[in-house]
Amino acid sequence: MMDLQKIVDSFETMTCILSVEKKADGKIGKICIEAANPRYIQSMETIDVGETILSRKFVPGSRYENYMQKELNFENFCYECAINKKPIHAYIRPERFDFCINQFMLPLDSDDPQKAYCTYTPEMAQEVSPEEMSKLSAETSSNILKTCVKLRSAKNLQKAMDDVIEDIREICGASYCCILLTDFNEHKCSVFSDSVKEGSNQRSLREFLTDDFIDYARTWLKIIAKTNCLMLRNKEDFDLIRQQDSHWFDSLTGANVDSLVLLPLEYNNLFLGFIWVTNFNTTNTIHIKETLELSSFFIASEISNFLLLGKLEQLSNMDLLTGVQNRNSMNNRVSQFVNGSVPHKSLAVVFADLNGLKPVNDNQGHDAGDNLLKEASLVLRDAFDEGEVYRAGGDEFLVIIIDEPKDALEAKIKKLHDKSMIPGNVSFAIGFYYDESGGDIRTAMHEADVRMYEDKKKFYARFPANRKRA
Repeated sequence: MMDLQKIVDSFETMTCILSVEKKADGKIGKICIEAANPRYIQSMETIDVGETILSRKFVPGSRYENYMQKELNFENFCYECAINKKPIHAYIRPERFDFCINQFMLPLDSDDPQKAYCTYTPEMAQEVSPEEMSKLSAETSSNILKTCVKLRSAKNLQKAMDDVIEDIREICGASYCCILLTDFNEHKCSVFSDSVKEGSNQRSLREFLTDDFIDYARTWLKIIAKTNCLMLRNKEDFDLIRQQDSHWFDSLTGANVDSLVLLPLEYNNLFLGFIWVTNFNTTNTIHIKETLELSSFFIASEISNFLLLGKLEQLSNMDLLTGVQNRNSMNNRVSQFVNGSVPHKSLAVVFADLNGLKPVNDNQGHDAGDNLLKEASLVLRDAFDEGEVYRAGGDEFLVIIIDEPKDALEAKIKKLHDKSMIPGNVSFAIGFYYDESGGDIRTAMHEADVRMYEDKKKFYARFPANRKRA
């Protein structure tokens, strides 16, 4: 029989010996801390990370859950090392702690029919070590480099990300892999990229994205808060989920999910979403975890830049006060019509000039004037939901509509004009031009503008108090 205490005392660094119960079905059995050297015991009993780690003094042979929070990834490491006799080196960043762990595990030879043993040596560090994180196997290094090259050299990020997600799914031996983007502030989520194995029983998450799916995804935050990479390999792991969130458990099993990896996607402390992998090769969990965690750094970086550029482009084309598209966007769109890059059969242009803005600004203040402009934009977007609404400048708006019947648009114009004549309503002077053959948008804009000013004269003749004054 091995002298476990003598073995562990021979280590200079804090070390313990773990045992893993041998089970005939090959599943992970009970894991206990059989022996620990003084440095390990001292570190457990004195470390303060803002929550209780130890519930009592160390007793050899006690289950590890008595001294640290239950962790599925840790259990998997123990199984691979003790039972499968694989030396383990892993660099992890527990989300619930403010330090990193560089851990080493070595299998021990034993003839114990009930248990298998391994050493466990953790090194704590307050800062992430790029040197330790980059110590990868040749296979993992090759996969990560391939991911980086595809993403950084891409002219089309969407296509490159689709290729990367397909690669990751194949590396994981999985039936499905996807990137789910979430915006909990805006209450929305979307699948950025995914890959379904042909012939598998898995379905794309796109099929499940209802309006309230974001609330469902929010519940995952509480579960993954306990780990930086959730891996569910078997029924026992899923039973833990069932205890924490029975609704999620039911939905997973109902969707034929037998195994799952879920990682948070974060960049510069900004939460972007999740990487989701189902029905993966559960005999290769360590390599899969290492590949996914490191790939997520580069994927999150590229997606963050992509989203930022998208927001900047949106801001450059949006009128920040009213939320409709601005004059810059209008000019770009007109140029597209002029150079023939917008296919269309018929073309309609509406110029709408907001009546009475200056008296509101003069008598009620510019905040009231801004609110009137906002309300005007909402009225136009609601009236012409099939069109493109632009703020051309000041109190003028332009609407471009293609391939809609003239009589339907004329009915909308009349309805909007009639409402404008009712005191208290948002009021517009309106100019409308329709070309059933498409025509030149510059001609259409000129004619609509002329007709708008004719309508403006009629309005001021009827309501002289609203006339603009310099």
